[in-house]
Amino acid sequence: MATAMPTQVRGALSMVIVVLVGAAAVEAQRDACGADLSTFLPSPFSSSRLHCAPVWNSFILRHLQNGDNIMSIVLSATYTSGWVGIGFSSDGKMVGSSAMIGWIDNHGRAYIKQYYLRGQTSSGVKVDQGNLLTTDTRPAVVLYGDNIYLAFQLNFSVQLAQQHIIVASSAITPNKFHLAEHNDKATLSFDFSSGDPVSTDYPYQLKLKRNHGALAMFGWGILLPLGAIVARYLRHKDPLWYYLHILLQFLGYIIGLAGVVTGIALYNRIHSNFTIHRGLGISVLALGSLQVIAFFLRPNPDFKARKYWNRYHHWLGRLCLFFAAVNIALGIEIGGANMLWKVIYGAFMSVILITVTFLEIMLWNRLAKASTLRIQMPTCNFET
Repeated sequence: MATAMPTQVRGALSMVIVVLVGAAAVEAQRDACGADLSTFLPSPFSSSRLHCAPVWNSFILRHLQNGDNIMSIVLSATYTSGWVGIGFSSDGKMVGSSAMIGWIDNHGRAYIKQYYLRGQTSSGVKVDQGNLLTTDTRPAVVLYGDNIYLAFQLNFSVQLAQQHIIVASSAITPNKFHLAEHNDKATLSFDFSSGDPVSTDYPYQLKLKRNHGALAMFGWGILLPLGAIVARYLRHKDPLWYYLHILLQFLGYIIGLAGVVTGIALYNRIHSNFTIHRGLGISVLALGSLQVIAFFLRPNPDFKARKYWNRYHHWLGRLCLFFAAVNIALGIEIGGANMLWKVIYGAFMSVILITVTFLEIMLWNRLAKASTLRIQMPTCNFET
């Protein structure tokens, strides 16, 4: 895959051609590949030779690459406020990519800037940095109808063919070139040599990612903790607690295992490099598998080694639950999940913590009362 030349941001990047056409003068319309760009875009971005392809939602990508490896790019999307952009990544990840971001501020001024995405936080997004080499042709940001158009040229070291790109948008307008977090984004592979988005399975990738998160959250993050709660606080409901505990743990393990399988399938498609997330996932799977093996090898209650098995079973299970909770939270973050996922898992964890605290207090009170009753129990001596 072709890579961009070393970092070089030219002064021309800050000089933007501003073309704003009022809604009263232009009938509101959505962009399409057949649209005539010559009425509002300057040359060379208005050329009819531009290849055009819808890439995601309302995003349309037009491009033309000449023999000198200079590529003219026009990115369009439905726009009301905020920013839109396109990033170029060597591995499909947002971190480490370079992006061209465009917007129109509250005063009607248009901007286009290159950003280097050094990290996942806002402080890691650096303006006027990146690995994209621009040309002397001035970029343009145009608001036409319902759409915003970002037009710019990039100079690559070789003819660009298949390339990971990231398209994203935010409804919040940048303040002093500080970007707000994106509202939505998509990562896909695009074949610039043919003009076709080769990642036609992006919806499948998105489905895999959602299934991976949902299965892991439900199996490792919900069913397993519920099974542990049943085992600790419902012992007085014998043998109901035992059957509920076994049912919840096995269901949680099977569903969690399905989440691992979808995660492997997702990794094989996008080749992400989230080593901590992957390492924690392997640890959770290993600990969960050891618990399943321990179930089939558990000794009888009257066996001397049973107390060691109990300690092993309890502490290994707690370690598995802790790693699972951390990894689910990490997966939600690195997966770019929307706020709904965070709210659902955060609410569940809050309920679990409050419930466990309440039940633990009740358990200790019950044990204290039982101990007091045993101490106060009168003894009867019968003398002959």
